[in-house]
Amino acid sequence: MIGTYAAVIVVCGASLALGRAAVAVCGYRRWSWLSPAVGLALLCAVCWGTARLPGHGVISAIVVLLLVVASIVYLWRRLEGGGEALGAGWPVALVALLAASIPFVVEGHFGILGTSFNPDMSQHLLATARLAHGHSSQLLVQGYPLGPHSVVVALNKGLGVGLVQGFSGLSVSVIVLAPLTALAAFAELKAIPRTAGALVVGCAYVPASYFAQGAFKETLEALFVLAFALSLRETTRSGSDLPLRFVPAALLAIGAVYVYSFPGLLWLIGTFVIWAIAEMLLGRSKLTCRPVLLALLVFLVLAAPEIGRMIDFHKFETFDPNGPGLGNLFGQVSPFEALGIWPSGDFRLAPGDGAVPAVGYYLGAAFALVLLLYGIARCRRRRESAVLACLATAAIAYVAARVAGTPYTAAKAIEVSAPLVALVILLPLLGEGDWRFIRRGADKSATRTILDLAAVVFVLAAGVCSLLALANAPVGPTSYSPALTGLRPLVANDSTVVLASPQLLADEHGAPYIAWELRGGRVCIETEAEADGKPPKGVRFVVTHGTPQQPFPGLRARMVAAPYVLWEVTNPIAANSPCPLIAVRQARQGPAR
Repeated sequence: MIGTYAAVIVVCGASLALGRAAVAVCGYRRWSWLSPAVGLALLCAVCWGTARLPGHGVISAIVVLLLVVASIVYLWRRLEGGGEALGAGWPVALVALLAASIPFVVEGHFGILGTSFNPDMSQHLLATARLAHGHSSQLLVQGYPLGPHSVVVALNKGLGVGLVQGFSGLSVSVIVLAPLTALAAFAELKAIPRTAGALVVGCAYVPASYFAQGAFKETLEALFVLAFALSLRETTRSGSDLPLRFVPAALLAIGAVYVYSFPGLLWLIGTFVIWAIAEMLLGRSKLTCRPVLLALLVFLVLAAPEIGRMIDFHKFETFDPNGPGLGNLFGQVSPFEALGIWPSGDFRLAPGDGAVPAVGYYLGAAFALVLLLYGIARCRRRRESAVLACLATAAIAYVAARVAGTPYTAAKAIEVSAPLVALVILLPLLGEGDWRFIRRGADKSATRTILDLAAVVFVLAAGVCSLLALANAPVGPTSYSPALTGLRPLVANDSTVVLASPQLLADEHGAPYIAWELRGGRVCIETEAEADGKPPKGVRFVVTHGTPQQPFPGLRARMVAAPYVLWEVTNPIAANSPCPLIAVRQARQGPAR
């Protein structure tokens, strides 16, 4: 717990300081709620740029510390509106932090988020462990973006935070910083609608579901896309005369590069193009070349070191439309989930497969869809061109992924678009409401009363659905070692029994985690008591965890890879293996123990 929340404090604090200083340098004198996302983007870029230097993360931690101190010194007596920002931000941050802590409270321990939902965290932990020791990895060679991984390395080397706790802290930080960023759209509202709007947008159902399965890259990308739209919106409101007004958007694009590689830019480029065309047609904003070129120059300079890796990344298996394409999904994810009202703890399930009848899903989706259409119409009249441009880009991205991609990539498009959908719904509903329906006898139109009540119903329904997803999140082992993965080449062609503690298997969702680590071979997973004093017939290897004591006679130690010991059966009994073949796809879906 201490390691996880220490990571949250450091990541959020560094992001706020770095982001606010960067936005201030661009000429924005008053506090801007773009700061959290801009700072997190810079943090990923700085850590990745220094993680491979001597010290393997130590220099990253030192550089971040120096930049934070320099940011604070620069902002000293330059920060305007800091008190107002603190008053508006602390309730949002506190509620978001409490919501993000729900999985750990429900499970009763801290550990790897999403185990049994999604085993991908194992690959990220392995790549991060190798990065922390200066070694290469498959993800590194393939050009996979490792900006978030380098942040975890810096936490590990600078604070001694474990890799598992570092990733959990980073994931929780995104859930805290996303609603803080959404405050940029609701800053002028009263406290209750402002807080409610920011939380529903920042913690929308699908991003909350991705957080619940440990998918931190998608939640980061959704944050950067949301912040990018709000940064363009800001340029037409308070920064129309600033020569560096587009630089915050460029820094967010840098964050997308180091978190999501070239696919992360597609939403941002599409948004900017559609927004620029809309602004010129409206005649409201003069898009002079100088601010755009300055922002483009900043982007190119900071992105240049990653261009080669982005080229390598286009061959990554996720982009193969002829591959399995499901990942950990059961099928296509409904686009209606982006509307935010989806009463299921597992976003992968079809309507009616959970405790709520299918009609409940469709009624909620129909209600939210009506509000979305109303929101689009009102945003159009309010000339919210940046928000609508981003929503249009997200819709195009989803259609392209659905037609030419895979269910896995289509689901990611839904996740990225979900905060934008909530923003379009709530921006006019909350911004135009007078909220007098809570005062008896208030004189207001029936239409306004209905719209205010619709806003309250949507906020409550969407909030409950997000909380349901968080409460259903599995939390796996509390620590990670790459040693088990290292044993895979030795045992892949033979049957193996893994003896684990009852706590790891029953309480920490350890069976799917172990199965994924040893995928490709025949693996049985059980406790020592279940082994009944001898290995099953047809088994050649036994893996134990913890103390290097021989679990039963007839074994010899083959390898010690702390905290695991690989034992070989000295006289294996020839027989068909009782252990199931753990194929890659089967392991991703979490085989039963």
